[in-house]
Amino acid sequence: MAARLKVTQIKSKVSEKQNQRDTLRSLGLKRIGDVVVREDNPQNRGYVRTVAHLVKVEEID
Repeated sequence: MAARLKVTQIKSKVSEKQNQRDTLRSLGLKRIGDVVVREDNPQNRGYVRTVAHLVKVEEID
Protein backbone atom coordinates (compact mmCIF):
# COMPACT_ATOMS: atom_id res chain seq x y z
CA MET A 1 0.00 0.00 0.00
CA ALA A 2 1.34 3.43 -0.94
CA ALA A 3 2.22 5.94 1.75
CA ARG A 4 -0.01 8.97 2.12
CA LEU A 5 0.33 12.45 3.54
CA LYS A 6 -2.19 14.02 5.91
CA VAL A 7 -1.97 17.78 5.36
CA THR A 8 -3.62 20.22 7.79
CA GLN A 9 -3.74 23.98 7.24
CA ILE A 10 -2.68 25.70 10.47
CA LYS A 11 -2.12 29.32 9.38
CA SER A 12 -4.01 31.84 7.28
CA LYS A 13 -3.21 32.47 3.64
CA VAL A 14 -4.33 36.12 3.75
CA SER A 15 -0.91 37.83 3.69
CA GLU A 16 0.83 35.23 1.55
CA LYS A 17 1.98 35.46 -2.07
CA GLN A 18 -0.43 34.46 -4.83
CA ASN A 19 1.51 31.31 -5.76
CA GLN A 20 1.24 30.07 -2.16
CA ARG A 21 -2.51 30.74 -2.09
CA ASP A 22 -2.85 28.84 -5.37
CA THR A 23 -0.82 25.94 -3.96
CA LEU A 24 -3.10 25.66 -0.92
CA ARG A 25 -6.08 25.56 -3.26
CA SER A 26 -4.40 22.88 -5.38
CA LEU A 27 -3.95 20.78 -2.27
CA GLY A 28 -7.67 21.22 -1.52
CA LEU A 29 -7.24 23.47 1.53
CA LYS A 30 -9.62 26.41 1.87
CA ARG A 31 -9.50 27.48 5.52
CA ILE A 32 -7.60 26.98 8.77
CA GLY A 33 -8.29 23.52 10.18
CA ASP A 34 -9.02 21.87 6.82
CA VAL A 35 -7.45 18.42 6.43
CA VAL A 36 -6.73 16.51 3.22
CA VAL A 37 -5.08 13.16 2.61
CA ARG A 38 -2.94 13.01 -0.52
CA GLU A 39 -0.66 10.40 -2.08
CA ASP A 40 3.00 10.69 -1.16
CA ASN A 41 4.60 11.54 -4.52
CA PRO A 42 7.10 14.17 -5.71
CA GLN A 43 4.36 16.53 -6.93
CA ASN A 44 2.56 16.64 -3.59
CA ARG A 45 5.87 16.89 -1.71
CA GLY A 46 6.65 19.98 -3.80
CA TYR A 47 3.27 21.51 -2.96
CA VAL A 48 3.88 20.89 0.74
CA ARG A 49 7.40 22.35 0.55
CA THR A 50 6.01 25.54 -1.02
CA VAL A 51 3.57 26.14 1.85
CA ALA A 52 5.45 24.38 4.66
CA HIS A 53 5.06 27.38 6.97
CA LEU A 54 1.26 27.23 6.62
CA VAL A 55 0.59 23.52 7.03
CA LYS A 56 1.29 20.55 9.29
CA VAL A 57 2.14 17.27 7.56
CA GLU A 58 1.89 13.72 8.89
CA GLU A 59 2.81 10.51 7.06
CA ILE A 60 0.16 7.80 7.31
CA ASP A 61 -0.07 4.27 5.91
